[in-house]
Amino acid sequence: MSENAVSAGEGAKRDLPPDLVIDFDFMRPGPEGSDPLIEISRLIGRPPVVWTPRYGGHWVVTDGRIIPEVLGDYERFSSREVFIGMPPGRPRAVPLEYDPPQHTEFRKLLQPAFTPQAIKRWAEEARVLAVELTEEIAPKGRCEFVADFAKHVPMIIILRMLDLPLEHRETLIYWVSTGIRSVDQQERASVRDKLNAYIEDIVDRRTANPGDDVLSKAIHTDMENGRKVTRDEAIGLASSLIGGGLDTVATTMTWMAWYLAQNPKQRKTLVDEPQRIPLATAEFLRRFGVSNITRIVAKDMEFYGAPLKAGDAILMPSAVRGLDARVFDDPLTVNFDRRNAHDHTTLSHGPHRCIGIVLAQQELRLFLEEWLARIPDFELVDGDPPVMAPGIVPSIDRLMLQWQA
Repeated sequence: MSENAVSAGEGAKRDLPPDLVIDFDFMRPGPEGSDPLIEISRLIGRPPVVWTPRYGGHWVVTDGRIIPEVLGDYERFSSREVFIGMPPGRPRAVPLEYDPPQHTEFRKLLQPAFTPQAIKRWAEEARVLAVELTEEIAPKGRCEFVADFAKHVPMIIILRMLDLPLEHRETLIYWVSTGIRSVDQQERASVRDKLNAYIEDIVDRRTANPGDDVLSKAIHTDMENGRKVTRDEAIGLASSLIGGGLDTVATTMTWMAWYLAQNPKQRKTLVDEPQRIPLATAEFLRRFGVSNITRIVAKDMEFYGAPLKAGDAILMPSAVRGLDARVFDDPLTVNFDRRNAHDHTTLSHGPHRCIGIVLAQQELRLFLEEWLARIPDFELVDGDPPVMAPGIVPSIDRLMLQWQA
């Protein structure tokens, strides 16, 4: 991140006061190997909304207090594009990239898969998977947490929700992770094409031969206006389920394991007092805010001193919200007694609050419950440090853990 005022960029074609312009790349917010969430949090304290020329130019909210205002106001800030820096040609995410009332109609199609009864079923399956994976890992005395655990539980649940072969999970994990995180644009475009083709095939097969899965039901259910979803909408819906169901949960889980490996006192607290795990889960989502959510400005306006224009993109890093001391006291400290921990925006806010939020929280909680019950003491492996991975979803790509087997 440069302190120098830079031009607004060729695509932006506007003059701005120097204090509103910053050379900030949210995909690479700091030096290689640095903590991307901490680097993003360095934005806090600047003018509330600043401009960066990166990716054709876009605004960035740097004041955590106003992020919920943007996320909750779809009339001024549209969701028609929620990601910056994605390769072209991806399907429009459903319902993520639609505003009400269309968003509401699409969301209703998915709602049966996220009722309390459905969530209970998926959570029970996720718990069984977590137990199986942990019991397989525990006798080995070490693991690479991302590949061996974090990415498996959420992806297997999504595959079961979509009634897809479990043997597809490694390929899908690679495609989704690379499409979100790789800094190689050509590589990202390549895997995006493969994932799109895979999803199109699923949609065509579910359209011709519906099953009992969430996608089949959505495709063959009438919407309020009497029509069914189009093929493109069904593709966007399947894309949202596969991508959204994997990355945020797996990434947050990895940050949690990274933190607990280095903080034995707090780890022991959760082992000895598992009733504190629900609030601890919210606190981890707050402290490790991995979402970089975008909105599109709907009309020209002045917004906290920034001259926004219709069509501008405005980025809201959840790390800015979660690590802003004006929102959360002592924000860098993980505090299992923090009463406003749920006020984070890691799983969005307002009408677009993640439809799978309850399932996501359940998956994170059961990781803590089942892992800590079987591997209560673990640490980072000396000489094999975590590999920090910036990107649209800042994460840890590789996390070696060890314990006494």
